[in-house]
Amino acid sequence: MIRGLYTAATGMSAQQSNIDVISNNIANVNTVGFKQDRAEFQELMYESLNYTAGATSASTNNPTGIDVGLGVKIGNVQKNFLQGSLRETGNTFDMAIEGKGFFKVITPTGDTTYTRNGEFKLNADGDVVNGQGFKLDPNIQVPNNLVKISIAGDGTVSGQDNTGAVQQLGKITLTTFVNPSGLAPLGNNLYQATTASGDPIEGQPGLNGVGNIAQGMLEGSNVALVTEMVNLITAQRAYEANSKSITTTDTMLQTVNQLKR
Repeated sequence: MIRGLYTAATGMSAQQSNIDVISNNIANVNTVGFKQDRAEFQELMYESLNYTAGATSASTNNPTGIDVGLGVKIGNVQKNFLQGSLRETGNTFDMAIEGKGFFKVITPTGDTTYTRNGEFKLNADGDVVNGQGFKLDPNIQVPNNLVKISIAGDGTVSGQDNTGAVQQLGKITLTTFVNPSGLAPLGNNLYQATTASGDPIEGQPGLNGVGNIAQGMLEGSNVALVTEMVNLITAQRAYEANSKSITTTDTMLQTVNQLKR
């Protein structure tokens, strides 16, 4: 009976972690470029009380054995990189990716990070930067004499001055990964490549499966709030069921103790 207490406790712990993941999804329902997380469960080891195929007589074997599971754990937290909904902002340097790919951003320490958040701006030097001031890579610098900036779907950035002359400012590339779910989330809408994600593959927007860039648009989170609320209720009920298992086991232990009186 003591085994049941610990097994149910692992279930409560796993569901608590599941609720933490779901709560984070709900909290980021309005975060630009956020991708939904999903907790995945794995069973713990089994205790064999009678090995499978153990002999039951001189000529027969047990066909199934007696193996009692010892609970559950969180195995993975999987990122879902499905496209989020796009909304128009009209801001010149807001960019959304339609399809696969990430913007590449360089931190002040020189580290390369990746993001789906296209809320870009200009810094004091005219460089295109994200909300933390990290530069977009390839770096795009906008002279102050330009009155209109255009970003094409293939990433070409051009500007027009007061005379109507057009100047090419550079080209934005996007980065894809064989396994984007293997990227390490750093917070601030940034990811870092890992051995699980595979090497970054830099490509031109619109070619070879790489998404297009939409100027004046932002990609919302791909969190479905109704689905998360249902998942939250399901996790809560599972937590309560494991709690009930502990209560039931405790009642059984109490009954055994009373037999001694």
